[in-house]
Amino acid sequence: MHFLDQAKIYLKSGAGGPGAVSFRREKYIEYGGPDGGNGGKGGDIIFRAVQGLNTLIDFRYAQHFKAKRGNHGQGKDKTGAGAPDLIIDVPVGTQVLSEDKEEVLADFTEVGQEVVFLEGGMGGRGNASYKSSTNRAPRQHQPGMPGEEMWVWLRLKLLADVGLLGLPNAGKSTFINQVTNANAKVGHYAFTTLVPKLGVVRHKAREFVIADIPGLIAGAAEGAGIGDRFLGHIERCRVLIHLIDIAGQDPADAYRTVNGELEAYGEGLSDKPQLVALNKLDLADEELGEAFAKELLEAGADKVFSISGATGEGIEELLDAVLGYLPDRTSTETKAAEVESTEEDGTGEWSPI
Repeated sequence: MHFLDQAKIYLKSGAGGPGAVSFRREKYIEYGGPDGGNGGKGGDIIFRAVQGLNTLIDFRYAQHFKAKRGNHGQGKDKTGAGAPDLIIDVPVGTQVLSEDKEEVLADFTEVGQEVVFLEGGMGGRGNASYKSSTNRAPRQHQPGMPGEEMWVWLRLKLLADVGLLGLPNAGKSTFINQVTNANAKVGHYAFTTLVPKLGVVRHKAREFVIADIPGLIAGAAEGAGIGDRFLGHIERCRVLIHLIDIAGQDPADAYRTVNGELEAYGEGLSDKPQLVALNKLDLADEELGEAFAKELLEAGADKVFSISGATGEGIEELLDAVLGYLPDRTSTETKAAEVESTEEDGTGEWSPI
């Protein structure tokens, strides 16, 4: 499945149905009077966050969403049927932005969250509603109210507890493969990761989601490399893991480069807690690792973890530090608890009755 995190779509709610002009015509009933019913309500446009989606790829092939209009009123005081609402399913973490991308109109952070985004038009009045003592045979009626329409942008920000960042070839894909079952692509060249990837970490009876994004390079804020467009996927993370290649660019320079891009991007990323991990310890001796760790501390890092994504060395200590930034229950743990409680109550057991 292709990854798509932005899409522009057109929305239009349904118009209301027109009211009817009708008069009662029955044998032996003189002056039957008006009996035109009202029109039905138009369909609403509703966004709903659902589980199981992690991309906006469906909106590449369908950009126009129009709800149906309400049915017109009929004689014998029959009100027209209302049109069904049009429900648009989006992944959890989706934001709905105005056409100029300046305003967030809706933000979906929980499974099942629904927002009535555009309301359908009200149905028009039939001529029966205009009857009065001075207007015994009205012929006026109302057309249905028009629906609302607008263009909006959908932007997906993956929901993860931990964000993984660093320069290209810092070993992020190897690291996420070591701690999760993500099966990220690993290669001996830059930008093997082209789209964000999620994985679930299970450590010391805890579970949390980690997000890997493509590597940042100097000038990413101005569009260099893949740019900084994927940084939005770690905006909601509670803590960031900054991987630095011990055998690549000078670690202190790499640390300053990535943090400079975070500061240029804004959105509070530079203020998030950051765990600095000196990666690929298996390619260097202990003395060199200690020297680089000292340089990183002088560059501004609070603490440096020496790890090897290939062998797993030092990763347990790093994950222990991550647990200190997590809430009592992460989103994945909450879902697991719900399943367990269902089984304990016995409601999850199969029964032929």
